[in-house]
Amino acid sequence: MHAIWEFFRTIFNRTLVFPDMSLTDIIEIILIAYLIYHVMVWIKSTKAWTLLKGVAILILFALIAVVFEFNTIIWLAEKFFAIGIIAIIVMFQPELRKALEQLGRKNIINIKGFIPFDDSKNTSERFSDATVVELTKAAFALAKTKTGALIVIEQEDALNDYVNTGIAIDAVISSQLLINIFEHNTPLHDGAVIIRGNRVVAATCYLPLSDNREISKELGTRHRAGLGISESADSLTVIVSEETGKVSIAFGGQLIRNIDSENLRNKLIQLQNKTIDAKRFKLWKGRRKNEKETNA
Repeated sequence: MHAIWEFFRTIFNRTLVFPDMSLTDIIEIILIAYLIYHVMVWIKSTKAWTLLKGVAILILFALIAVVFEFNTIIWLAEKFFAIGIIAIIVMFQPELRKALEQLGRKNIINIKGFIPFDDSKNTSERFSDATVVELTKAAFALAKTKTGALIVIEQEDALNDYVNTGIAIDAVISSQLLINIFEHNTPLHDGAVIIRGNRVVAATCYLPLSDNREISKELGTRHRAGLGISESADSLTVIVSEETGKVSIAFGGQLIRNIDSENLRNKLIQLQNKTIDAKRFKLWKGRRKNEKETNA
């Protein structure tokens, strides 16, 4: 039996040769694979995918020239690749900037998971419950009359560059104010309204248009602008269609169409950054438990 085991072990060692790898090498391979995967996913979702296929064809053409020793083509390829990297950076400056912005917004390391904080301490809310009610009421009042609207709600990423393109208002949010701003034939109805906290900061603001090719052709500039700002910042955009009277939201580069008032209200509540005081939560939880025991 021992001789059989030694025979198979010898065959196995001869056919499969494993490199001498340490734990550091394995971690490094995993990190590189993770990076390459996300770079490829990013390239495929941008205009860079078409260019990458063109570059691959040029590289293949250059390899053929090397094999058959086409010296003139090799010389041209060397001159081209010398400036090719700089040309790619210049051409894809917007995409590279967007990718770095998205990387900066990702919470790769959750500090709260490593450092314990006092749960009884409330974090500041971005806006109040009254603002949630007024925004929801305004959006669906505008939708009922098919009045187009574009409302951007700022979060962590400051939108000062876009605020400066509009007209400063600095007023407390109310449904009547928003309805009046987007009313047809009024000076402020064209463009976007930007909201910061519980106040309307500015109106008639210009937003970047999304170049996402997967957007439906039936959607116009208003939806492209709402999606564009969500790709550039962590804001939430409420979009009311002038053609259909439907309400949509754009967040994180994603467009969610035809939502109802309940879905919009729930999404705004998520954005509030509202926490419940731990002591009050424990008291409420204990009271609910006692109620269940009493009912039982």
